[in-house]
Amino acid sequence: MRAAHRVPLLIASALLALSACGIPETGVVQAGGPASGIAPRTPVYFVRGGALVAVPLPTDRPGDAEAALGLLFRGPVPVDAPGRLSSEVPSAPTAAAPPATAAPRATSPDGPTSPDGPTVSARGDALAIRLPAGLGTLSRLGTEQLICTAAAAHRIGNPAGGTVTVTVSGDGGWHAEGTDGSCPDA
Repeated sequence: MRAAHRVPLLIASALLALSACGIPETGVVQAGGPASGIAPRTPVYFVRGGALVAVPLPTDRPGDAEAALGLLFRGPVPVDAPGRLSSEVPSAPTAAAPPATAAPRATSPDGPTSPDGPTVSARGDALAIRLPAGLGTLSRLGTEQLICTAAAAHRIGNPAGGTVTVTVSGDGGWHAEGTDGSCPDA
């Protein structure tokens, strides 16, 4: 048989096989609500073996640098971050207990939102972190944890931005500055 005669026979055979596959047509199938997706996460930088490592932690405020720092101040939680992670950032100092008539402090699953936690202000791609009183001077790694965590959270909300510059200040005029260019990939 010539090749010109084989082509129509092969096409006809393929169409016949496909039409007889046995899959019935269906309409719209109702199967519950819409997919809820994956819980938002933010990279929080901890220390493993003397180097920074990003750990994606769940958050209800993605893109919020202050919320990400709250997670950092909480420290590595074994369930969230297995594998011998540590932090050079101490927990935020706790203030004296408020009087019984004082309004309760705001809390969040992402960490402290009270005046005892770090505060972050942003102007474009420049962040300023003010540490709570009594925290003291941080080590180089602790400072890098703050810079990288705040910058990574900021980048979630502004992915097309330029280099993120972070200034950290604390008690007694202590301050440090860095950029997200020196942070390990999240």
